[in-house]
Amino acid sequence: MLSVAGADHIVTMDLYASRIQGFFDIPVDNLYAEPAVLQWIRENFAEWKNCIIVLPDAGGAKRVTSIADGLNVEFALIHKERKKVNEVDQMVLVGDVKDHVGILVDDMADTCSTVCHAVDKLPSAGATKVYAVLTHGIFSGPAVSGVNNAAFEAVVITNTIPQEDKMKHCTKIQVTDIAMILAEAIRRAHSGESVSYLFSHAPL
Repeated sequence: MLSVAGADHIVTMDLYASRIQGFFDIPVDNLYAEPAVLQWIRENFAEWKNCIIVLPDAGGAKRVTSIADGLNVEFALIHKERKKVNEVDQMVLVGDVKDHVGILVDDMADTCSTVCHAVDKLPSAGATKVYAVLTHGIFSGPAVSGVNNAAFEAVVITNTIPQEDKMKHCTKIQVTDIAMILAEAIRRAHSGESVSYLFSHAPL
């Protein structure tokens, strides 16, 4: 649809699967929220050096290990054990979060059932506080009430989707602005400069 409508270049952020770029016959720049996430954690979490990055679903291991490496901290993961297809029997924490601040990291918050189930595991395993840092805040269905009832200190998301309405109903939702990343990508593409710099650096 975008190509037929006349687009000749796509700038997007944190595609669900990077192979989606291959479906386009025009250039696609898939930016990453990670540089902005790292910057936000360092600037807003006083205890970030004592944090442990937690993956709520084994599918995003590359993202979590990259963020943990960027902060020079450890990471853990939540392993889902299934007895039937699409039915989670139990969630098992792999890693030691005792006396650490747990930061759950994922690319998308849709119904939030995964992160809300995952957050229950961390305090009982000894985590002092639990945050979630997510890229796309969809918050469909019961997501907002689920976040309100879960043991999060805060749920930090980017503004790839407007969040003003959701923030009125949930004080735990905080937003980190990624507008400058998109603006710099557009400027670089327009002037023929490398966009790949933004894959690992947040613009000043």
